[in-house]
Amino acid sequence: MRAYQLPKGGAGIDALTKVDRPNPKPGHRQVLVKVAACSLNFRDLGIVRGTYRVSVPENIVPLSDGAGEVVEVGSGVRRVKVGDKVAGCFFQRWPGGEAPADAHATALGGGIDGMLAEYVVLEEDGVVKVPAHLSIEEGATLPCAGVTVWHAMMEHAKLVGGQSVLLQGTGGVSIFGLQFAHALGIQAIITSSSDDKLAKANKLGASHTINYKTTPDWEKAAMEFTGGRGVDCVVEVGGAGTLARSFGAIRVGGKIGMIGNLSGPATELNPGLIMGRRANIQGISVGSTQMFEAMNRAIAANAIKPVIDKVFGFDEAPAAYKHMASGAHFGKIVIRVA
Repeated sequence: MRAYQLPKGGAGIDALTKVDRPNPKPGHRQVLVKVAACSLNFRDLGIVRGTYRVSVPENIVPLSDGAGEVVEVGSGVRRVKVGDKVAGCFFQRWPGGEAPADAHATALGGGIDGMLAEYVVLEEDGVVKVPAHLSIEEGATLPCAGVTVWHAMMEHAKLVGGQSVLLQGTGGVSIFGLQFAHALGIQAIITSSSDDKLAKANKLGASHTINYKTTPDWEKAAMEFTGGRGVDCVVEVGGAGTLARSFGAIRVGGKIGMIGNLSGPATELNPGLIMGRRANIQGISVGSTQMFEAMNRAIAANAIKPVIDKVFGFDEAPAAYKHMASGAHFGKIVIRVA
């Protein structure tokens, strides 16, 4: 089968190597998936650049996100059957409840081989069925960005209709968050440095938009939009230069879901900010299979369609990475495998 390998984390995008590998076989309670499409996350860029917080094995097959068709099942499999359209779960062995301490050892494209291959073996509890109204390419966008922001907004912050969330930027995480907020009656405030991207966010249902280049004190704008109360939740993806402002945007008793460090580590954190806001800040690392299934029920009930920026062919995988590195995308970047 065709697959991509990364000889070593940090070797760079141009080090991605197309290889032939033997077709894998499923074992007990495992399934063989013929991959149709994959999608990229900022984590994948960090792995090839060597900036990701967790080291990865040499010659890893990259990408956590992918979807396809079950073509063979091992003994004892009950949750899915041959012919089902499924997406892989980011963590292969976190079915539900509290995350196991070694969850990252089972993370696709990091701890273990990922989805950028024609065939992959996944755990029975490490796949979910793709909502019927989605294409397989749309299904491939869900596992990391979608589940991560669902975890932050619905599991951690427990947002309900009438509350508010501030979303940073217009990458995959924030756009999924915007779509969930719009569908569930949650007021969404979104930031970007691009007025064009903010116009697109308005069309997706943003309640308010903020250009953080022209309005650098965006936390004050968010406070004004909420009548001086502050937002109920901030989905924090920036880190350096943004986390302190996130505390300025939340209400007293508000919550921050700490997802990433796109702008670098937030070394300026002052514990007084936590005390002053009586804030709850939680590190978010994707989520469990149960969270994925709950998210998919909401996606199906509200006919949500993931936003895909651009689709690349399998031979164009390095170009897909470079497109992500450019920061020009709005929504998800997909690689068609089949």
